[in-house]
Amino acid sequence: IIMGLLSPTNGEMTIDNKKINNENLASWQAHIAHVPQRVYLSDGTIQENIAFGIPESQIDEKRIKKVAEEAQITTLIEQSKKDHQTFLGEQGVRLSGGQIQRIGIARALYREPPLLILDEATNALDQKTEKKVLDFIFKEFNNKTVIFCTHKKKLLKYCNKIIKVKDAQISIIKN
Repeated sequence: IIMGLLSPTNGEMTIDNKKINNENLASWQAHIAHVPQRVYLSDGTIQENIAFGIPESQIDEKRIKKVAEEAQITTLIEQSKKDHQTFLGEQGVRLSGGQIQRIGIARALYREPPLLILDEATNALDQKTEKKVLDFIFKEFNNKTVIFCTHKKKLLKYCNKIIKVKDAQISIIKN
């Protein structure tokens, strides 16, 4: 509902006292970057997958390198024969689950969104890499909104508000 993929069955969604409707939905969605559990990768280069949907002539290579570093995917890129121009293969067939997730995180960071939604986005990362990525995100996004969905209770330390959803019931754990 927050991403505008589903409409509320009851009530309405408002952001800053403005109702989100069909006329402004695309504008609202442009403010969101989402990293799902299963990241989609095209049969393209690392750079194309990080800057997904942006015409090649408009891709900022310095920004690609910066977000790759922030997402802890630089080692993969440096080990690749063609650097950021390395082809990943369909759905990242040559990559581990953690590498795919880190490219998804780099993609979200590249967009510099005011709202970042992480849906189990670090579940395939080792603990050390997960900590580095989350430390960066929660430090750099301290003036933005991050919705962080996780089953790992130890990661809740990053959150200043915790909302528990269980059996279709919502409860605020930390406000």
